[in-house]
Amino acid sequence: MSNQLLIFIGGIAVLILLHEFGHFLAAKFLKVEVEEFGIGFPPRIVKVFTAGGTEFTLNWIPLGGFVRIKGENDPDVPGGLGAANPWIRFGVLSAGPLTNILLGMILSVLVFYQAGEPIPNRVKVLEVAPNSPAAQAGLQTNDILLEVQGEKIDSVDELHNLIYGRLGEPTSITYERNGASFSTNLTPRNPPPADQGAIGIIMGVDTRPTTLIKAIPRGVNASFTYVVALFSLPKMLLNNEITPEEARPVGYKGMYDIYQQVRDPFSFFTMITMSLGVLNLFPLPALDGGHLLFTAIEIVTRRRLPPQLENAIHTVGFFLLLALLVYVNIMDFVSPVKLPF
Repeated sequence: MSNQLLIFIGGIAVLILLHEFGHFLAAKFLKVEVEEFGIGFPPRIVKVFTAGGTEFTLNWIPLGGFVRIKGENDPDVPGGLGAANPWIRFGVLSAGPLTNILLGMILSVLVFYQAGEPIPNRVKVLEVAPNSPAAQAGLQTNDILLEVQGEKIDSVDELHNLIYGRLGEPTSITYERNGASFSTNLTPRNPPPADQGAIGIIMGVDTRPTTLIKAIPRGVNASFTYVVALFSLPKMLLNNEITPEEARPVGYKGMYDIYQQVRDPFSFFTMITMSLGVLNLFPLPALDGGHLLFTAIEIVTRRRLPPQLENAIHTVGFFLLLALLVYVNIMDFVSPVKLPF
């Protein structure tokens, strides 16, 4: 097994485990009994120890973990979640997704701190596709693109427009490398390959070192924007603002395909933990959001849906969700995910 695959599996497992740990901490804080906190999924290997009435166990399937809260769906079990005040249930149920989102916010700040502060008007080559026109012309990662056909470049959009205005035409490019200027020639492909673009580069803005204080508002703002965008996906899809392909859900293989294509694994796990948090807040049966919806209705109406009916809805929702997950994972093999260059 490759190191890349091990890091991917370990990273996803940690994100799922932290989600469950959020539920665990909230339950403990709100005085709801927790019967088991498991690392990995059953079957059980061993009970590691017992603390505060909770068994901590190690299990065979190493893809995250679980928390078993007493009386989770049964209001007749004293000291359990089902018998607790609806505000307490709301707090415990929301803690898992919010832990993922908070973690994503922290990681986002670190990503911006690591990436540095953007330098306006300096467009940088972030990656060059092998055998592309850019590679054949000698362009390299970290080159600063200065001019296209004698026209100065001040932004990523301007570079894109200049390149795509010369598809199929020999084009001169002036760039900076290690403080010195050079010129080269290439021909943007016509038509451009869908997975690489006209000349085969990923472009971005040049950066300089920054401070953690400056990175905090940028990371928090980026996290907020990403979360809002995720919640807006259904509406954008219905309004044809994005295509079904762009909104396509992915399974484990799809996530691994994306992981192999991204430049920064740290950024990948930042997006995945926020996506995991937001997905679990969608008001769908069997997800945390579905339970939260019923709890919110109870808070507003002061009437509880019969537990048997609520459990039946979540059971049906669970099997539908399971079928969707099978379909999504099959589609990952039938139509592998590709990120555009």
